[in-house]
Amino acid sequence: MFKNVMVYRIGEGFAPALADVQAALEPMQFVECGASQDKSIGWVPPRGEAHGPLVESVSGQWIMKLMIESKAVPGNVVRRKVDERIAEIEAATGRKPGKKEKRELMEDALLSLLPQAFARQSTVLVWMDLENRRLVLNAGSQGKADEVMSALMNVMGGLSVSLIQTVTSPQAAMTQWLLAPTPDEWPADLTVERETVLKSTGEDAASVRFTRHHLANDDVRKHVMEGKLPTQLALSWDGRVAFVLTETLQLKKVQYLDGVMDESGTDKTEDRFDADVALSTGLLGLLIDSLIEALGGEMELGAAAADPAQPNPTRTVVNSTLQTGAAGAAGAAGAAATEEDPPF
Repeated sequence: MFKNVMVYRIGEGFAPALADVQAALEPMQFVECGASQDKSIGWVPPRGEAHGPLVESVSGQWIMKLMIESKAVPGNVVRRKVDERIAEIEAATGRKPGKKEKRELMEDALLSLLPQAFARQSTVLVWMDLENRRLVLNAGSQGKADEVMSALMNVMGGLSVSLIQTVTSPQAAMTQWLLAPTPDEWPADLTVERETVLKSTGEDAASVRFTRHHLANDDVRKHVMEGKLPTQLALSWDGRVAFVLTETLQLKKVQYLDGVMDESGTDKTEDRFDADVALSTGLLGLLIDSLIEALGGEMELGAAAADPAQPNPTRTVVNSTLQTGAAGAAGAAGAAATEEDPPF
């Protein structure tokens, strides 16, 4: 269910009732883009059933799903249409349009082309663990995460969240693990796998990518000693979950290893939503706890980093108030669809 993981800490005192969250989500349900609309954002039933609940509770874990639909018109198509209009104006009046008029022509061209653009949909799964004050997003890019946070602000009264910071930054820890003389130096339950990206901090910004490569060797250590630091490192946890850890404490390419989610003997028509949620959140919750422990534990807000040369990502805080409004949110016309981060 979660291919990517971004983890936030929920602030103290946030304890809404499930029924109140459902009521707040209903006015913000997803509605497809209109003819001249370039983006629409709204909540959909996470179980996938039409008219189902917008928030599901499974073993105390709350699951929601945000739908994002966007339409983008290629820039060269817009420019070609604008050039045609400029040529028509020059032929009819003998003058060239000014900058303001060109901007207006650009906007008009975009609006006329949007109804012909194909809509692209994507979803982001949201997991809220109130007992452990943890919010987890299945988002592969910061742009997607920001859109989810903005949508949550519209429905979650009193919510405040912050990016988790650890005493040892992920990059500093990954560096130590790659320099370890033997696997015995790796944290308990974590195993360094066969992929990494190393980048230089110098002006040349040189980088090297190892794929399907044994990393506990002198070749990799030499690159690290020369100043190339890991920005991504493939790991596995307890022989059950494989993932790629990034320097910003994101987990990408999350995979459950053989036998963890074995569906043998299961009726393929059976609704596995509850079972999948229970297993996924249970495993990922333990993985996150283990990873934070391997990084020296969670840092208190305002505390100084243990390794100033390897600072953690900036801690951000979002405060929200309960709001209601029309379903879906349209962006400004002409915005291109945001791409996910490229796969590792």
